[in-house]
Amino acid sequence: MTPLKNALHDRTFVCVMEFVPKPGTQRLANLEAIMARTQLCGWPLAVSIADRVGSALDLSPLDASNTFATPVPTLLHFSGKDRERQDLLAQLPRMDAAGLEQLLQLTGDRLPGHIPGQRPVRYLESVAALQLVREARPNWLLGAALNPFKYREEEGGAQYFKAEKKLAAGADFFILQLGFDFQKYREAMAWMQRQHSPKPMLACIMALTEGRAAMLEHVAGVTLSPSMRALLAAEAQVSKAYAKDRATQRLALQVIGLRLLGYAGINLSGVHEQAQFEALEHALEHWLPRIENQEQWQVAWSAAWQLPEVPPVTFHPPAHAWQQGQRQVQATLKEKARYHLFAATHHHLFNRDTLLSKAFGWAVRRPLWTSPGAAKLLHRVERSVKRPLVGCDTCGQCRLQDTLYICPETCPKGLANGPCGGTQLNRCEFGDRECIHSRKYRTAVSVGQAAVLTERLIPSVDVTGRHQSSWPRWFAPSATDKPQDCAQQTYLS
Repeated sequence: MTPLKNALHDRTFVCVMEFVPKPGTQRLANLEAIMARTQLCGWPLAVSIADRVGSALDLSPLDASNTFATPVPTLLHFSGKDRERQDLLAQLPRMDAAGLEQLLQLTGDRLPGHIPGQRPVRYLESVAALQLVREARPNWLLGAALNPFKYREEEGGAQYFKAEKKLAAGADFFILQLGFDFQKYREAMAWMQRQHSPKPMLACIMALTEGRAAMLEHVAGVTLSPSMRALLAAEAQVSKAYAKDRATQRLALQVIGLRLLGYAGINLSGVHEQAQFEALEHALEHWLPRIENQEQWQVAWSAAWQLPEVPPVTFHPPAHAWQQGQRQVQATLKEKARYHLFAATHHHLFNRDTLLSKAFGWAVRRPLWTSPGAAKLLHRVERSVKRPLVGCDTCGQCRLQDTLYICPETCPKGLANGPCGGTQLNRCEFGDRECIHSRKYRTAVSVGQAAVLTERLIPSVDVTGRHQSSWPRWFAPSATDKPQDCAQQTYLS
């Protein structure tokens, strides 16, 4: 087994060094020098390679792993941005040839230059990607992401709903989004322990300085409160060396705190030089003998976020402090009425059992619709009916029944199974709308349909079927033979 798989299996705390491929050889040489140490304070070292962090033109994780002077068992990231299912499936045999069998499935943040309403950009969703790889490579080690740093019920609840789908799709472990709020770390761990088959979790961490904070302001899904920024600015005013040392001490304390909470390890980001690694190791060696329990850790952690004449630090956005498990939101009367109207329409027109649905199914399955011209006309009819109602883009594989009649094509990334990690207080990562998955969550918990958002795994759309009518497929004999609540056969409405 690989160092990472061994550590997760043996429940040994592990440090995963995250490497972001960039032009030049020095970063790679620095990583290899760090990995040659094999351990951080006695904990095994593993390496992961990020995917498309900058752009689609970055060196791929697989190609980057092939440049190592000494082969290293590597956790590759696979970002779904601007990719289809065939792109993922094409990578699997290449990984086989390289002897790699560890993959972290990510939907990916916003592709640079992607502007909604212009050229559509497809994002292969992590849930569907996990299903594809688990089926094709049953024995691989597969990871998924979770962002618990959410401070509105809709976005936070939807994150955990989607995480349940990731577990069902085959995730062996989770890596949390970069964050600093230990209340959220505790919530995530408590959520995982309530699952039927809990999986190990690692946390992405980084030494935080004022300069890093300015950079992270542009990273979707990372929460930095104004009081955190104020403390970092005060540290920087003392001196750069002082601020850097304080950041390293907090990083060491964060590692210790996560270990005490039961996390399986850390995903260490932003350490690009051996000197940074050694500074962290020295800080850990200082603190480890001094902290034996969470009470001692809390005292040290609180002190690390304090300075004279600087206001107390809170880690949540002002006026927003939702905690996992709280149920307070309600859908509006309009949102509930909309759901019930569409659900009734679906029942009468698309459930295949009513007289009306049988007649409609018979009509759209006539041979005349198989000719190119007639098929194009049927597509236009479906689009003209559904686009004003739900924003339909006629993906050819309608999933509205499984998304509470909120079309996933109205998400800029086209996500059907749940939100990405980039929302901020219910706002879409693109900033121009409320996240549709927040609306889905609000509706689901208000009409008693929350199970739809946790249990129905929605596959990726077949690119060859886009811009075709979904109605003939929905009423096809092979579809009518299968259960109506199966996500894979929800072609309707």
